Amino acid sequence: MGFDRNAASDQAFGHKPVLLEECLTALNIKPDGIYVDGTLGRAGHSLEIVKKLTGNGRLICLDRDETAIEAAKIRLADYLDRVTLVHSNFSRIAEVLHELDIPGVDGMLFDLGVSSPQLDEARRGFSYMHDAPLDMRMDRTAALTARDVVNDWSYEDLRRILFEYGEERYAPAIAKAIVRRRQEAAIETTGQLVGIIRAAMPPAALREKQHPAKRSFQAIRIAVNDELGELPPMLQAASDALRPGGRLAVISFHSLEDRIIKKTLQELSTGCTCPPNFPVCVCGKKPKMKLVGRKPIVAGEAELVYNPRARSAKLRVAEKI
Repeated sequence: MGFDRNAASDQAFGHKPVLLEECLTALNIKPDGIYVDGTLGRAGHSLEIVKKLTGNGRLICLDRDETAIEAAKIRLADYLDRVTLVHSNFSRIAEVLHELDIPGVDGMLFDLGVSSPQLDEARRGFSYMHDAPLDMRMDRTAALTARDVVNDWSYEDLRRILFEYGEERYAPAIAKAIVRRRQEAAIETTGQLVGIIRAAMPPAALREKQHPAKRSFQAIRIAVNDELGELPPMLQAASDALRPGGRLAVISFHSLEDRIIKKTLQELSTGCTCPPNFPVCVCGKKPKMKLVGRKPIVAGEAELVYNPRARSAKLRVAEKI
């Protein structure tokens, strides 16, 4: 068997880019085009995008995690003449492009959610498998932490995010247990939180294949990083920044994310919204995008063998009109 340099590189950086070939196809990359990777992560997608660019092409890479920016300087070292690395949240995409004096781009990619290296770095507090301070910030300069959410948010808000963001059916019991425990002493670590969640769940739930804290940790992480609230304005800004024919590709891993992406892209691809009985259009609304495929693209069996994380991934694509 030959040596796969790309596979070795992905292993070294703790990251396997999800739906890689599908993303490259979706972006329809032009060698001299300008592209954005709005969720740099460990640069797996960025590396393959920039390889397709000539010296006149350009790739703008954003990430809210400074660790990702530093890692990308190494991984993209051979291509830094055509790469711009920006420490920023993708919600600022319009401002970033304005600051870089870029009036339009030919394609954008967003790979949502937490990256594997963030989960693996115990001290970041994302994982329920390691005991660490409650943090969960993708951007470590941000003010709000998981400790703040767990210790300061009301029972009603905790129950709501556990149910809505984590789809946790035991949300009321878990929220009640958290509030009860923090009245005794502040909850400081992921290990303490896992213990509280376990104790609040019935024995049958603890026997499920899925870790009992998975849904709650997901919910708290989404709340800390406002992952859902940022999606509609980001998608709107991205569509505004694309040149005609430019492609927008978004990978989601959560049903709520995918629902928001689907709804927003449908709205961007819809024209006149006047009632059917109006003889002529008076709203003047014209579609900005057209959907590239009605259904999301999912990973094939071959990818799932070496990258189980791709099982829940959904890729949606739209093109600027």
